[in-house]
Amino acid sequence: QVQLVESGGGLVQAGGSLRLSCAASGRTFSGYAVGWFRQAPGKEREFVAAVSWSGGNTDYADSVKGRFTASRDNARNTDYLQMGSLKPEDTAVYYCAARPGRLWVGVRRSDYYDYWGQGTQVTVSS
Repeated sequence: QVQLVESGGGLVQAGGSLRLSCAASGRTFSGYAVGWFRQAPGKEREFVAAVSWSGGNTDYADSVKGRFTASRDNARNTDYLQMGSLKPEDTAVYYCAARPGRLWVGVRRSDYYDYWGQGTQVTVSS
């Protein structure tokens, strides 16, 4: 069983930056694909970014490409989502999720993942 804990959300002005963290309790993320999703009020949960089991591959939604960076620190058992040039439309609850194994196909789908964090609120003011 893997427990994921997100942190780093908050209120920021448009154009600002935030870094979200996703910590895995009791184990390293090595060997796990980690995805980031977000859900705004009244909208479906959507894919944001993903890091592969090795940490060597990443994938991003078009809406965040060039502004967000997903990364991994195995020494800290933590994945990060660095968010820059934030826009009001980035306002949402952000979730991290994890799945063991090397399968990379399907990382944009929420049902690909086995474990989910509790979510952290990101609010971008205009």
